[in-house]
Amino acid sequence: MFATTTQRTTRDGEIGSTLVQVEHLTRAITTRAQTTTILDDVTFTVPAQSLFAINGPSGSGKSTLLNMLTGIDRPTSGSVIFGGAELRAKRESALAKWRGKHVGIVFQFFQLIPTLTAQENILLALELCQGNGLPRRLWRKRALECLEMVELGPLAHRLPSELSGGQQQRVAIARALANDPPVLIADEPTGNLDSHSAIQVFDLLAGLTQRGKTVIYVTHDPRLAARANARIELLDGRIVGQHGAQAVITGTTGGK
Repeated sequence: MFATTTQRTTRDGEIGSTLVQVEHLTRAITTRAQTTTILDDVTFTVPAQSLFAINGPSGSGKSTLLNMLTGIDRPTSGSVIFGGAELRAKRESALAKWRGKHVGIVFQFFQLIPTLTAQENILLALELCQGNGLPRRLWRKRALECLEMVELGPLAHRLPSELSGGQQQRVAIARALANDPPVLIADEPTGNLDSHSAIQVFDLLAGLTQRGKTVIYVTHDPRLAARANARIELLDGRIVGQHGAQAVITGTTGGK
C-alpha cells in the first residue's frame, strides 16, 4: 500500500455540475482472522453529462466502487450523494426503486435472458420498473426505439443466441436505456468482446453523453480510460490519479 500523501486537485473544463459526490468512502470486510480494506477513504466527484472512467488494475477496487455508486453494496463508512440523494440513508426497497428510475447498468457478460428476444429483454426491464411512468401501451414502441438507438431495430425478434457478442452488448445497452435513466454505469463493458466490437460498443456509450446521459464505466485498459473526459485511477483501493474532476489523491503516483 502507498503511504498516504493526501492532496486535493482541481482541473478546469469540468463538463457540468456535480452529479455524484463521494466523500471518504471506505469498504472493509472483517473476519475473525483479519480485516481487508477494499476501498480506503475515497473522495471524488462525477460531473453531470460526462464520460467518466474508473481505471485501475484487477483487484484495485473498481467493481466494488461501482456497487457503492449504485447502492448494490453499502460502505463501511463515508457517503455517496447521487443526484442529491444520500444512498446510505435509503432502505433497501426505496433504494431498489431509486436505482430502477435513475441508473441503467451494463454488465461485462451481457446478462440477457436467453429465452427472450432482444425486444422482450428490454420489455422485461420496463416491466420491472413499471415503465418509469410510461403507459404500458407504449412499452413495445419504447423497446423498439431503444434498439434503434443502438442500431439493432431489425434484429428485435432475435434470441441472444442468434446475435454476436457485440450485438448482445448493444442489446444490453438498449435495456439499460429502457427506463430513460440519466446515468448508465458499465462494468468492463468491452471486456468480453473482440477489438472491433469493443470499439463499436465504446463509441456507442460515449455518444450517449451527447443525449444528455452521464456514463460511468470501469476499465483496466488505459486506452479506454484516456478517452474519458473525466476519470480517476485506483490502486489498492485508493485514488492515485485523476483528470477532469475533483478528487483527493491518496497514493504517491500523482495525478495527471
